[in-house]
Amino acid sequence: MMIFGRRSQREELDRLIDGARAGRSGVVVLRGEPGAGKTALLECAIDSASDLNVARAAGVESETELAFASLHQLCAPVLDRLERLPGPQRDALAVTFGLSEGAVPDRFMVGLAVLSLLSEAAENRPLLCVVDDAQWLDKASAQGLAFVARRLLAESVVLLFAARQAGEDLRDLPQMVVGGLSNGDARELLASVVPWLLDERVREQIVAETQGNPLALIELTRGLSRAQVAGGFGLQNALSLEGRIEERFLTRLEALSADSRTLLLLAAAEPTGDPALLWRAAERLGVTDQVSGPAEVNGLLEVGIRVRFHHPLIRSAVYRSASPQERRDTHRALGEATDRHADPDRRAWHLAEAAAGPDEKLAAELERSAERARARGGLAAAASFLERAVALTPDRSLRADRALAAAQRNVQAGSVGAVESLLVVAEAGVPSVLQRARADEIRAQLAFVTSRGRDAVPLLVNAATRLEPIAPDIAQLTYLDAVQAAIFAGRLATPGGSLRDVARAASVAPPRAPTAAGLFLEGLAANFSHGYAAGVPILRRALTAFGGRKPADEVLRGSGPACIVAAHLWDDDALDAVSERWVRLCRETGALGDLPRALNARALVLVFAGDLTGAASHLGEVAAASEATGIEIGPSGDMALAALRGDEAEALALIETSIRDAPVRGEGNRLAWVEWANAVLNNGLGRHQQALASAERASEDRFDLLVPNW
Repeated sequence: MMIFGRRSQREELDRLIDGARAGRSGVVVLRGEPGAGKTALLECAIDSASDLNVARAAGVESETELAFASLHQLCAPVLDRLERLPGPQRDALAVTFGLSEGAVPDRFMVGLAVLSLLSEAAENRPLLCVVDDAQWLDKASAQGLAFVARRLLAESVVLLFAARQAGEDLRDLPQMVVGGLSNGDARELLASVVPWLLDERVREQIVAETQGNPLALIELTRGLSRAQVAGGFGLQNALSLEGRIEERFLTRLEALSADSRTLLLLAAAEPTGDPALLWRAAERLGVTDQVSGPAEVNGLLEVGIRVRFHHPLIRSAVYRSASPQERRDTHRALGEATDRHADPDRRAWHLAEAAAGPDEKLAAELERSAERARARGGLAAAASFLERAVALTPDRSLRADRALAAAQRNVQAGSVGAVESLLVVAEAGVPSVLQRARADEIRAQLAFVTSRGRDAVPLLVNAATRLEPIAPDIAQLTYLDAVQAAIFAGRLATPGGSLRDVARAASVAPPRAPTAAGLFLEGLAANFSHGYAAGVPILRRALTAFGGRKPADEVLRGSGPACIVAAHLWDDDALDAVSERWVRLCRETGALGDLPRALNARALVLVFAGDLTGAASHLGEVAAASEATGIEIGPSGDMALAALRGDEAEALALIETSIRDAPVRGEGNRLAWVEWANAVLNNGLGRHQQALASAERASEDRFDLLVPNW
């Protein structure tokens, strides 16, 4: 493959491939803007690895919510080796890829199975794994591939990623920045595509405007007359670089026949790269395999063993240029051509995209797809299926139920932006008493997830009160959320919204079966009514009950209270186990709404265990998770770490920020953390009187469950 410049990058990729031949593994993430040449470097690596097995995958923007979609692409060519894996790993991967039924597999086991599968594939011949457009990997695939990348040692496997930006899961892997070409290389590339003489000023303007971006250098001049290029008259700077590139692709599309454009649109709408599926769908639209030539001649699409666009911007340009009716026809053909048994979820999605109006049969199928996605650990995918089901549901009451379910999954997935609009849909018309109460509960959960301050407490208590007579089990869990919100509100709680007030309200609710949630509430009520000694036995029973096997939703809902209670009881073993399970389950299920808080809780456990390096790693993930979701939590873990390290400047900066923000957010517990951090910092620096004064202020609130202990 002809490639200009990039000598150092090509040498590095060759070194990794040579290492695989010698029995060593290698990983690198190629990072750069669209058109920078990342894909070209991947193809160059593939060309130089003709003696290696090659497995490929590509992230697709429309599939970012479909759990394990990209991982399945990568593993599909080597799934014939699945039977060679140990039983638990084989079963985990079979369930994940929908090859068999079973319980939701542990994410660690899935990652281990992929690692074993790739190692098996490289047993007799080194393996090169290439993942393009990694910025669009679904979360589950990104986590699984990052897990594998961090554990490759001597498996003769090279794993190459190409991404515009390395997401949080790939951020800590070795990086290779692919920037613009040097001016000399850019001029050489430009001369190869513009063989006539260019005005020197125009040439330098093109090189400067494209910033050495190879695809821009190639595409910006394609289709223009010599006069337009030579004189610069066709190079108006009206669009962004990415927009200009897409516009050039659109110009080339206009020259194609209708059948060629139809084939391109089918390929753009179906990102799995399955040529058999493409031709089955094309046949339904009256397009035969004789049409692939013109598209390939124009350098847009390759239809071979896999269907592949020569650049991802071609896919987006093709899809965006199509009319709504053309897109619907395309998705309908793809849906009808997709096997209902082998891939029911993708079939349902395509047919839903083809629907022009309400369709209960399709909505019900999407609801089933949502449940399958949730069972595979894809909460975001489940929410997406449910949202589409809402749009297709003709019955008003059923539409409200599905909107509530979609809102709930979005809260759990950390996709908080879509929740309020779904609740508006659920409350439209004449919702039932239960539907109104559930909407109140979800709105209160949203307030707790996004602020964790005093404002969430009355919302949660009111929702729990409304749910008591109609859904007592949900009411009990909502009271438990209210307890947590009251703990965060702490000394800044509004009248009637203190932890003691919430515990009293929960204690007069109708008694339920002695579940872990019920025992947590009962124990906390006893603690505040009759003292610590009265609450301890009940809370210990609650921790024991919570430690058994339970549905994922129940564990996610109860892990926060369980961590708080374990710390209150000085039960370090339980706190360690519960916090570790909470983080693991958030990752496995894609529960990004809970992940920042779970990571912070785990970091604090590690802080007190003396594992400051492990704590710092988890706190780094907190920042990444908060950035991804927009859900911020207080810097209690960061303050604790800085104080224990004696990092006075960092600790004081975090303390100052917390003193300023806590009253605004209504998080009185954060002020107690401020005093605790001050006490630890000053004690370590030998300022014992200041430490004592801070410790006393930290312990002023006798209803605070955590800080006075510490």
